[in-house]
Amino acid sequence: MNNSTMNHVNDKSEKHTDHEQMETDQIKEDSQNGSDSVNNAVNGNMEEAGATNQEEDMEDDESRAEATFRYTVENISKLKDTSLSPSCMVRNLPWKIMAMVRFNQNAERQKSLGFFLQCNAEAESTSWSCHAVAELKIINQKNEAESFSRRIQHLFYCKENDWGFSHFLAWSDMLDPEKGYIKDDKIILEVHVVADAPHGVSWDSKKHTGFVGLRNQGATCYMNSLLQTLFFTNKLRQAVYLMPTEGDDCTKSVALALQRVFYELQFSDKPVGTKKLTRSFGWETLDSFMQHDVQELCRVLLDNIEIKMKGTCVGGTIPKLFEGKMLSYIRCKHVNYCSQKEETFFDIQLNIKSKKNVMDSFKEYITVETLDGDNKYDAGEYGLQEAEKGVVFIKFPPVLHLHLMRFMYDPVTDTNIKINDRFEFPERLHLDEFLQKKEDTPATYILHGVLVHSGDNHGGHYVVYINPKGDGKWCKFDDDVVSKCTKTEAIEHNFGGQDDDMTVKHCTNAYMLVYIRESFINECLLPNGDLDIPESLEIRLAEERRLDAQKRKERTEAYLYMNVQVLLEDHFYGHQGNDLFDPEKVNYRIFKVKKSFSVMEFMEMLSENLNFPINQIRLWPFQSRQNQTFRPTMLDMEVDLNKNIMEAAENDSPWSVFVETLSPESGLKELQPFDKDSDVLIFLKMYDPRTKSLSYCGHIYVPISAKVVELEPELNRRAGFAPGTPLLIFEEVKPNLMEKLVDLSLPIEKLLDELMDGDILVYQRNDLDLESFELPTAKDYFKDLYYRVEVTFCDKTQPNDTGFTLELSQRMLYDQMAQAVAAHIGTDPYLLQFFKCQSYRDIPGNAVRCTYEGTLKDLLLYTKPRQPKKIFYQQLSIKINELENKRQFKCTWVNSKLKEEQELVLYPNKNGRVSDLLEEAKKQVELSKEHGSGKLRLLDIISYKILAVQKEDVALESFNPAGTKTYRIEEIPKDEDNLSDDELLIPVAHFQKEIYSTFGIPFLLKIKNNEPFTAVKERIQKKLDIPEKEFEKYKFAIVMLGKQDYLPEDESDLRVNLSQFKPHTMPGGGMQARPWLGLDHVNKMPKRTRYNYQEKAIKIHN
Repeated sequence: MNNSTMNHVNDKSEKHTDHEQMETDQIKEDSQNGSDSVNNAVNGNMEEAGATNQEEDMEDDESRAEATFRYTVENISKLKDTSLSPSCMVRNLPWKIMAMVRFNQNAERQKSLGFFLQCNAEAESTSWSCHAVAELKIINQKNEAESFSRRIQHLFYCKENDWGFSHFLAWSDMLDPEKGYIKDDKIILEVHVVADAPHGVSWDSKKHTGFVGLRNQGATCYMNSLLQTLFFTNKLRQAVYLMPTEGDDCTKSVALALQRVFYELQFSDKPVGTKKLTRSFGWETLDSFMQHDVQELCRVLLDNIEIKMKGTCVGGTIPKLFEGKMLSYIRCKHVNYCSQKEETFFDIQLNIKSKKNVMDSFKEYITVETLDGDNKYDAGEYGLQEAEKGVVFIKFPPVLHLHLMRFMYDPVTDTNIKINDRFEFPERLHLDEFLQKKEDTPATYILHGVLVHSGDNHGGHYVVYINPKGDGKWCKFDDDVVSKCTKTEAIEHNFGGQDDDMTVKHCTNAYMLVYIRESFINECLLPNGDLDIPESLEIRLAEERRLDAQKRKERTEAYLYMNVQVLLEDHFYGHQGNDLFDPEKVNYRIFKVKKSFSVMEFMEMLSENLNFPINQIRLWPFQSRQNQTFRPTMLDMEVDLNKNIMEAAENDSPWSVFVETLSPESGLKELQPFDKDSDVLIFLKMYDPRTKSLSYCGHIYVPISAKVVELEPELNRRAGFAPGTPLLIFEEVKPNLMEKLVDLSLPIEKLLDELMDGDILVYQRNDLDLESFELPTAKDYFKDLYYRVEVTFCDKTQPNDTGFTLELSQRMLYDQMAQAVAAHIGTDPYLLQFFKCQSYRDIPGNAVRCTYEGTLKDLLLYTKPRQPKKIFYQQLSIKINELENKRQFKCTWVNSKLKEEQELVLYPNKNGRVSDLLEEAKKQVELSKEHGSGKLRLLDIISYKILAVQKEDVALESFNPAGTKTYRIEEIPKDEDNLSDDELLIPVAHFQKEIYSTFGIPFLLKIKNNEPFTAVKERIQKKLDIPEKEFEKYKFAIVMLGKQDYLPEDESDLRVNLSQFKPHTMPGGGMQARPWLGLDHVNKMPKRTRYNYQEKAIKIHN
């Protein structure tokens, strides 16, 4: 039991500085199982503050959110053990006051009063939790106004079911009559507790609020909050119900899944699941454990629904509800020119940084920006003009979604951060002043929903507060728990800030607001009774619920049943392997049989199902033999018929059984009798060396004294051979063991070793020229079969490639495997490279050398047992034997205009140098005939800056292709090929305002000592092909050691000083810092989103 407190608030009316330190002591021996250790000699009485007897009221309202209750501890001066009050019910949980003697751990061992609040301590459940804020108070019995109190905030759960202060008040102060806390050796302790609805206990949301919640799949609280918001937009719910989904796939239809969730939220009494909805999105399980952004999901989901609604009776519903219009404009100040564009919006993102409230954010949103100086507007024929740029709203939608920008990108830390500042929003919002002209109805909005985020950028929890009927009566929706709450909790407590106020949780604040236009509120919030639900949808959902209930019943009763896997003779035809069938491929007939059934009852079930009288069926259970075969064995119908089926199956589940049925061609009325002592069941296969295939020839009852030669006429008949055809006969003993029957005149019991039911004879005609066949005998066939394996080959260059499957021999060598694969895909075997499957993972491992001397069996050692064998391959542009003496080197080619980037995959020699790499590159790139020198160079690039130009004699093995650097190859321009002593090549890079915000393609530039900087600028402009008006906005800086030194904008007298660009030796020697020329201008490349850029974008795939 942990009894430290996270925080407390000192009572200003008393000065107890020595005792107001926050303690973290733990109560051990004296408070374990506190409810059992209350000393009977210490009497305590509990009453609710301000009432003499309100126990009946407490019973009537045990689900209340808050309560104040007192506990009188008598004989306090004699207190030794824990004193525990009777319980007070809040949120259907029992809360108790705990009082005890505590001692400081210091030398004086100062005595103190320990005061704690306990919650649900006697519960057996370990999954419950309840967050609460409480004030703990000791009443001053002389002057109640001078009572001493402290406050706590805690998440109570099974391991921390009490919270408070180990040293609430010094024992001496408590016993001092002058202080007023004790009277007649009694003290009065009081607690005022405010609790959230609990999780993990039987909280009946429907009973307490009329609504139900949504179950969390792992990290789907953000989605649950949004779904509740959309559900209570009743006009949207009505449209979703009316979407035609009769022919939709129930696993992939987003519309149907949303209908299902909305329907269950409306009619269910228990929390609703969302797995079918996320499955319809095409999300894998992992997506449900990754938290995404509410705004992004809202936009993606509404877009998906809008597309599905088009062309139906509810087409256009989404725009009618959520679409507003704004006008973006740029208006010139001094000429009569204005550019404007009307745009639609479905939500508005409001900046909250340094803003007091929503109105301030809206004012900033429409603030007019002046374009002047370097930022003048290009007005076409009017040239560059001073202008005003802004937006004005034309129309606000009936349902207004406001997203508060609490997550922002911080360039200093290169991460997203959350802004927890206080930001106020009203219950009633007036937006007329932001409209270009007033609409038909006032733009007055009523707050309908507040989506709240607790936590930071890396995660947290979402809940939503909703005002379902727009009448100011709020509910809190926290995943599966719904509870009533006050307007203050829903609105003011979610403004943010206020870290000193314990009623407001830290980092908990509004993130998205839903407002409904006052004039539209009755139409938007239709009563449930007015919602039209198609009968076909109700029928379909009812059938789904029936099937789900049936599946649940089957799962709960599964232990009462066993599965019997039935095989008929039809299952054996066409099988080309060992035994009678392939367990991994056969399509069993599954019978679900009660374990209490007798064998006879099971046979009656079979008789009815297979449509054969009982006397025309016989059971032959399959049994695993010690020699790795799986064969039928006899079931004694006289002895076993009345046995329990589990006993007959020897507790095997599933139980595999061959069911012999009477052949209609036999002309008999029942199966011929089988004598277990003198008969044996033999199965027959015929091998044809011409086709290298087996044919199943049925089964036969044979007296054990019969000679095999006597069977030959029947064998010939079944194979369709002429009477008297000579035969070779083998016994199939086990995989890769076939024994030829030599003396056919012997009785079968002597000829077959360990004769038993289920033995298999394989025979073939012996009047052919067997030597002319690849696999002349059945023995050769089964030996080849033993080494046969199915291998799936997947293209390494295509993620998630399903590949193709070939049946190969495990004895194959590398060249044979390569030829088989090359023949399948139509290429040269030497243009293929193979990769082992990484041990126990379905990803490519090490490459297989073309000189590999092992067999295919060796390559497949590391694949999972009983899983498809897999090898990866890739097609090559050079032969594998050449490739293995080379190394792969990926780099980028940039043409002379710095416009086009192309990825190169080069194969220089392993021990080669940069010069070899450049020669390889020349074979793949097109050189500039006009300005190029015909020579190439290799550059190291990091963070959009040139780090170095590699010398041609540098060994390639010194490069690390897996590092943060990238490598670039480019042609050396003619004018940079030979530099004089007063010339230098300098690196140039683009950045925007801050030098760590580099972007674009960096390049090398030749400069000459003492040349005018204007000439350098002209060369840069020409190299980059930048229009004059745009280039005028560029600023230039010399950057070194993370600092930029801007060159003066009036550079008419500025000259190049080469020493500024030469490497500078750092203090201490050794290291050199190389300056570079920075071009500071606006980055027109796509900007990084405000969301965490490592987070995958939300996609709904269906």
